[in-house]
Amino acid sequence: MSAAAAPAAARPAVRAGTGTWPTAVRVARQLRHDHRTLALLALAPGLLLALMSQVWQGQPGVFDRVGYLMLAVFPLLLMFLVTSIAMLRERTSGTLERLATTPVTRAGLLGGYALAFGAVAAAQAALTTWFALGVLGLDVPAAPGWVLLTAVLDGVLGVALGLLCSAFARTEFQAVQFMPVVVLPQLLLCGLLVPREQMAGWLEAVSAALPMTYAVRALESAAAPTGGTLGTDLAVLAGAALAALALAAATVRRRTG
Repeated sequence: MSAAAAPAAARPAVRAGTGTWPTAVRVARQLRHDHRTLALLALAPGLLLALMSQVWQGQPGVFDRVGYLMLAVFPLLLMFLVTSIAMLRERTSGTLERLATTPVTRAGLLGGYALAFGAVAAAQAALTTWFALGVLGLDVPAAPGWVLLTAVLDGVLGVALGLLCSAFARTEFQAVQFMPVVVLPQLLLCGLLVPREQMAGWLEAVSAALPMTYAVRALESAAAPTGGTLGTDLAVLAGAALAALALAAATVRRRTG
């Protein structure tokens, strides 16, 4: 084989390596030096849960019910906010455009971001679950493993939605503005504040199309003696995250020249 043919033969191997892991390592290193973001992700959920426990201190059982379900809500809220802003910085700084000229595929590029932020979401979910159960004494009616898995999947979903919405923002303020559009309707209709069965028919139908509904329902199912629809709910969460990542990958333009 000639020397000129060797690089050509190596190109498919380079292209086959999507670049997911190098991208994830680079993003993880950036996050490691962003102390304020790490502090927000680590401390905010626990502090909010502690505040909620004090608010409902005189109403036995209320904090256990609401706080338990909030473990499926906080990961999506915070990971959406952090990921959308971080990804927007990558887009506006030209990092994505430079990476798009390399053999890294769009799926590999977004997969790297999802892997790095997903690992952060898993760590945050584990820390928040430990704090709620071990420090605040939250009475969880389901196995802690199911609670943690639901929280992790919900955090990954928040990452995927943040990556997707960052494509439609031009400034960090615009990225934050997507929260009332994408996240708050899910919070209002997921069954946390009002049972879905008590909503108007059309609102219940809308809530059935929102992924956070299945995060809350997964925890409710995990607490049921028969497990309810736990498997279906977790599958919907995972499917919604994959769909959002696929759509986000489609927003990354590649240059041919």
